[in-house]
Amino acid sequence: MDVMSFRTPGLGDQTYLLTHEGKGVLVDPQRDIDRFLRAAAARDVDLRFVLETHLHNDYVSGAEQAALRTGAELVLPAAAAAAYRHTPAFHLEEIDGGGLVIRPIHTPGHTPEHTSYLVLIDGEPVAIFSGGSLLVTSAGRPDLLGPERARSLARLQHISLRRLAALPPGLALFPTHGEGSFCTTTGAGRLTSTIGSEIEHNPLLAIDDADKFADELMAFPMPIPAFYRHMGPANTLGVPPMPPVTVPALGPDDVPAASHVIDIRPRQAQARGMLPGSLGIEPADDFGSWAGWLLPYQEPITLVAEPGQDLAEAVTQLAQIGIDTVHGVVRDLGEAATQTYELLDLAAFIERLAQPDAQLLDVRMPSEWRQTWVAGAVKRFLPDLFTQGIPAELDRDRPVLVACGTGRRAAIAGSHLARQGYRPVVLTDAGIPDIVTALKARDAA
Repeated sequence: MDVMSFRTPGLGDQTYLLTHEGKGVLVDPQRDIDRFLRAAAARDVDLRFVLETHLHNDYVSGAEQAALRTGAELVLPAAAAAAYRHTPAFHLEEIDGGGLVIRPIHTPGHTPEHTSYLVLIDGEPVAIFSGGSLLVTSAGRPDLLGPERARSLARLQHISLRRLAALPPGLALFPTHGEGSFCTTTGAGRLTSTIGSEIEHNPLLAIDDADKFADELMAFPMPIPAFYRHMGPANTLGVPPMPPVTVPALGPDDVPAASHVIDIRPRQAQARGMLPGSLGIEPADDFGSWAGWLLPYQEPITLVAEPGQDLAEAVTQLAQIGIDTVHGVVRDLGEAATQTYELLDLAAFIERLAQPDAQLLDVRMPSEWRQTWVAGAVKRFLPDLFTQGIPAELDRDRPVLVACGTGRRAAIAGSHLARQGYRPVVLTDAGIPDIVTALKARDAA
């Protein structure tokens, strides 16, 4: 047996391809299925099953399309009641693949229908694919379907984790959610594990009482990206194949008035000049997540890119969360790039912070604010700038100094402030913890 892992870092998720004697099992595939099918073809593997552990809330699935492309048997939790043809997985009702058997284990908690899959070869258990149930030193969060159901789902998660912990300790554990995922409760660390390792190291398995367990899971809820609410319905009804990753070229005057403009050039180029109304989001693993979180879902998008800059990754990340509305790219802004902001390194930023008219905006997550902060800073998490508005304490007529943890979110916020008529000054390649350290060093000198 061999298990290949396909990491999608920006979403904190993993897809798995298990192979055994020429047969393959694909588990929780992302929408861009070509990378999985190429790997199976390169190993001359006949894809026998495509398994979904749950109706995902953080990405649109490629499971149906992978099954249609390959002829594999598509297996979903019976309680998911998806609107497309599939084999329903019932608790402990084994699905025989000829020497390779799939045993579904109902593990509700992350979602009500959630099902883990125990794989047996020649009657011996060899792997458990736990989806969003038991994670490495963590568990899938129970609140994605709303706060009203969170405690009930958390109590179910308590039962499900113990159900999985009763499996053989040497059994390999392959969760879907991991580090970087907003579907985890405590920030899962490593990507794979064993049942025995989790019994020893997962703090949630040490909590015997269901209500205390629920309290722990719900103590410090992480933010929920805005696009999540669209993922479950899409995965219930079915998702069309991936769109093309190529988009037509446009001139600055060709951008439709209804289109949201995302500038994907490096922040240095953005700061020098953007199309008015643009939002700057540099390419990175989390590009699609930020675009889906900050902009209205599925509305038209125009990209701004440098000449020769590759668009494939940006378009793919948007498609992974169901956004197929990129209709063009502008590569030559000409004289239209009039929206600007200022970038400063740490030393220059601290000098500006010492000026009497300084006002600092901290756009990190609330959990980060609890760890370290700068006195007097105005706090607003980046997505809340879009939903709650720019804080009234900020004076539009004075420069707004913007910082986060590393400079990435601050640059996004800076572009948003600029398009709202503010004068942002963005700390680049450093963050609030660096400011705190520098200020302490200065005061001690």
